Amino acid sequence: MLVRKISTFGGAAKTFSKVVPNNLKGKSKSSQEWLTRQLRDPYVERAKMMNYRCRSAFKLLELDQKYGLIKPGYTVIDCGAAPGSWTQIAVKQANADGSMPGKPKGTVVGVDLLQIYPIEHAILFGNSDFLRKETQDKIRTTLGDRRVDCVLSDMAPNATGVRSLDQENITTLCYSVLRFAILMSTPNASLLMKVWDNGDVPKLEKSILEYYQTVKRVKPRASRDDSAENFILARGFVGIER
Repeated sequence: MLVRKISTFGGAAKTFSKVVPNNLKGKSKSSQEWLTRQLRDPYVERAKMMNYRCRSAFKLLELDQKYGLIKPGYTVIDCGAAPGSWTQIAVKQANADGSMPGKPKGTVVGVDLLQIYPIEHAILFGNSDFLRKETQDKIRTTLGDRRVDCVLSDMAPNATGVRSLDQENITTLCYSVLRFAILMSTPNASLLMKVWDNGDVPKLEKSILEYYQTVKRVKPRASRDDSAENFILARGFVGIER
C-alpha cells in the first residue's frame, strides 16, 4: 500500500492510498512501468475525483493560482488541448460557463491534432493541426474582432527517441505558438507554453522577451520529477513595436 499526500492548492492536504499491482504478467516492461507510475501518482486519482480529464489540470491550476493568468471575461486559446483538462480549467476561470454571476463571461477555444470530446461552453477544433495556416485562420474567424488575453500551450511532439530531433520539434511548436500570440494578443496578455530542457530554450526566451515585459521558466509541482518538461511563462504583452 502506498500512501501519498497532495496539496489542494490553498486547502488542507488530502491523503490518498493506492494499491500498486503485483501481477503484471504478460505486459511489456514499458507498460508495467507506466501502469505502476499511474497508480502511484496522487494527481491521477485526484483528477478522477474532480472530473478532470487528466492530471495535467493541476499544472495549470497551480500556475493560475500563483500568477493569475486567467480572469473572468478573458479570451483564452488552448493549443494542444486534448484530452481537454486545461480547457476545463480555462472555462471555469474565464467564466465562460457563467458560473460566476455578475462577472463577465469569457471565451475559450481549444485546438488539437487529436479528436477532442465536447466540453461545455468551450469552442473546440479537434483533428486540426495548429501549425497549419487554415487552422489558425479558423480560430481568427471564430474570434472575430476579439483579441486574446491568454495563450496556453501544452503541446509536445511525438517523441522520436532522437534527442536532438525531439528538441528541434518542440522548439518549432513553441515558435509557432509565439507567432500566433504576437498577432492575436491584447496588451498585457500572457503566454504559457511547455518546453523540454535543451540548449535552444535560452534563445527562445530571448525571442519572447522582445514582445513581453517578463519571461521566466516555471515547473509546477504536478510535473513529474523525472520529466524534462518546464513551462515558459511570459507576461505583459507589449506588442510588436515598443
